[in-house]
Amino acid sequence: MKVAVISSSPFIKNENSYAAYSPYVKELEIWAKYSDEIAFMCPIWIEDKGLLISPIPFAVSKMFTAREFNLKTPRNFAKAIRYSFWNFHKIIQSMIWADHIHLRCPGNIGLMGCLVQIFFPHTTKTVKYAGNWDPKASQPISYRLQRWIISNTFLTRNMKVLVYGEWDGSTKNIKSFFTASYPESAKIPVFPRLLDDTISFIYVGTFSPGKRPLYAVKCVEMLYRRGYQVHLSLYGNGSEKDILKDYISMNNLEAIIQIEGNHPQEIIKKAYQKSHFVILPSESEGWPKVIAEGMFWGCLPIATKVSCVPNMLDNGRRGMLLTMNLITDVNKIESLIGDQEFYNDKVRKSILWSRKYTLDLFEIEIKALLGS
Repeated sequence: MKVAVISSSPFIKNENSYAAYSPYVKELEIWAKYSDEIAFMCPIWIEDKGLLISPIPFAVSKMFTAREFNLKTPRNFAKAIRYSFWNFHKIIQSMIWADHIHLRCPGNIGLMGCLVQIFFPHTTKTVKYAGNWDPKASQPISYRLQRWIISNTFLTRNMKVLVYGEWDGSTKNIKSFFTASYPESAKIPVFPRLLDDTISFIYVGTFSPGKRPLYAVKCVEMLYRRGYQVHLSLYGNGSEKDILKDYISMNNLEAIIQIEGNHPQEIIKKAYQKSHFVILPSESEGWPKVIAEGMFWGCLPIATKVSCVPNMLDNGRRGMLLTMNLITDVNKIESLIGDQEFYNDKVRKSILWSRKYTLDLFEIEIKALLGS
C-alpha cells in the first residue's frame, strides 16, 4: 500500500536525509511500518528553528514539497495566492499517487487537503485531527471549515476521522483516538509521592501566551507565600521566556522556580518520575501529551477544562481541573497537598487510566486503519 501523508508539519532536510519533530517521528514510524511506500506533502525547512527533532528512520518514497506563506502584508497576499495554487497542485499529485491518504489537521495544508480529498471518494483515507474537536469551543473559521468538511459524510467518503475525546452528535466516520508515548515494556511500578517534604511541580511545553506558563508560576508562588515548601521546574522554550525570567527575578523566586529549557524525552521522563504534579494551564489543546505522560509516571495532572482534558481526568477524579481563578485553584491544590490519601487515590486512578494507551495499542490501531 502506498500512503501519502499531507501535513503542515515540516521536514528538516539534512544533506541526503530528513528529520522532523521528535514525537511526530515516533508516530510516523508506525504508519511507515504498515505501508509498502510512504510519501509526504509538507513544507521542507533547511534548519530546525529550535524545534526538538529526530532523524526519519525509514525510507521516504516521494516528497511533494509545500510552500509556506502568511497574510501579514499585501505583498504576502499575492505570494499566498501563487503558493496556494502550487500547494493544491502538489496535493493533487500526492493523492493521485496514493492508495491511502492520511491528512493531518488542522492547518493551512490540512484545509487544502480537506477540499481536494472530496474528489477522491474511492481512495481510503484517514484524518488525524490534532486540535480541539469540542463543537462548543471558540475556533478560527478555517478550523471550523475543516471540521465541517471531514465530518460531512456526503462530501467526505471512505474516511475515518481520528479525534481526541468523545463528543455527542458525532457523525459515523468520527473515531475517538489517542496519542501514545511509551510502550508496554515501559510499565515499571510507580507509586504516589509522599507529601511530607518539598512539593515538586513540573511544567512541560512551549512558553507562549496560549500555554500560559506564567499562571503555573503564580500558582506555585502563592503556595510559597502561604508557607509551603514547593518547587517548580519549567521545561520548554518560547516567546514568553523573558517574561518568565523577569517575573521570577522581580519576585525573588529563583530558589523555588527554575527554567530548565528544552530537553530530550529521557530527561523529561525522569522529571515526571520525581514530581508530585504536572501543571498545564493551556487555553487550547488537542491531546495534551504532557498530561498523559505525567499520569503514566504517577505525576498528578493539574490542567484546564479544554478539549478532551475533562475526559482524561474523569472530571477531576484522576487529577485537578483548573478554574483559572488563582485563589480558587490554589485552595484546591492546598486540599490535595493536605490529604495524602486523597492525593494517593487520584494518582492511582491516573496511572491505571494512562497505562492503557501504549505505543503497542497505538500500533494495533494504526495497522487496523490501514487494513494491514
